[in-house]
Amino acid sequence: MSSDAKSIIPKFTELNELAGLSNGGQVIFSTDDWFATAENMLKDTEPVFIADKFTDCGKWMDGWETRRKRIPGHDWCIVKLGAPCNIKGILVDTAFFTGNYAPRISIQGACLSEYEESQLPIRQSKMGSACSIEEVQQISQLRTECWTELVEMTSLKPGYEDTRKTYISVDTNEVCSYIRINIYPDGGVARLRVFGTVVPDLTQFDQNDIIDLVAMENGGTCIGYSNAHFGHPRNLIKQHRGVNMGDGWETMRRLDRPAILEADPNGILKVPGCEWAIIKMCCLGYVKEVVVDTLHFKGNFPDSVKVEGTILSTGETLSSAKWLTIVGSQKLSANKEHFYKNEIHHSGPFSHVRVTMSPDGGISRVRLFGNKAE
Repeated sequence: MSSDAKSIIPKFTELNELAGLSNGGQVIFSTDDWFATAENMLKDTEPVFIADKFTDCGKWMDGWETRRKRIPGHDWCIVKLGAPCNIKGILVDTAFFTGNYAPRISIQGACLSEYEESQLPIRQSKMGSACSIEEVQQISQLRTECWTELVEMTSLKPGYEDTRKTYISVDTNEVCSYIRINIYPDGGVARLRVFGTVVPDLTQFDQNDIIDLVAMENGGTCIGYSNAHFGHPRNLIKQHRGVNMGDGWETMRRLDRPAILEADPNGILKVPGCEWAIIKMCCLGYVKEVVVDTLHFKGNFPDSVKVEGTILSTGETLSSAKWLTIVGSQKLSANKEHFYKNEIHHSGPFSHVRVTMSPDGGISRVRLFGNKAE
């Protein structure tokens, strides 16, 4: 593992983010939450700073900040990830923590059994608090200090704009459902992002089960796109419906649109360009229903959408793939779920799908419900 140059955003940040609250990330345990609770690290929003905001515990900060440690040891917390995954990279952001950032960090990981999960303490998230003796005794049964080291002790820098972000590559085949974040000895971290590929247990589904073949939690992964100016297309496959307009895939306005727009007999705009995103399905599968959700996109939804599928043979690349139409061009509406079942032309099997919007705009979520193939 190695710390990447701060000026270069690593390729691993294109993968699914597994620690965010909207992706199912959850704080299970924390040694200390005095100035700010550990849940703040998992917020999907960018950190903010409010200069004159204080609480009874001290300065309000948008992150996880522990008190100045006056006893032996260091602070740490346990985070449950949105799905079991193979972690490829970490982003640690100390934004606005300038004189109070955590000087060092390390991260460990493990995949817990159902029994081990049942031994976890019930989380009481409260500013101005610390873990109880009972919680420490309960969590100690899992021996989290012995979990696999994913990130060795790494120095962090203060939360100024040019030093706040530390990218760390992770080189392991370990499958993790939980991580332990250690800060040495105390201090603050604004945000933590965990990037990787979901490793689903598809044995729980048989060929008659209807599943979302592109859902992140089932192993779907966005592997390419044309434009992500306002929102990354990996948001399309997140859990639940979008929380706001920033929680979706949104492109910039295409500059090749005609000055005066015209429509074809079906009401679909005649434009030369489009935007696309390619998603690797969780497994080879047959598509039975497609759902395209434009929730929150009211003045900027696409005019139309098209969904295609392909199956890649060994050694074949996406550039040479032959795409078949799953759902042909369909007119979209604002802030609405669109369901396509009778409109399906080809059901597969497919290993990858391509979602094409025309000419540009934003889509909140895409679901492809179907069966896994043999």
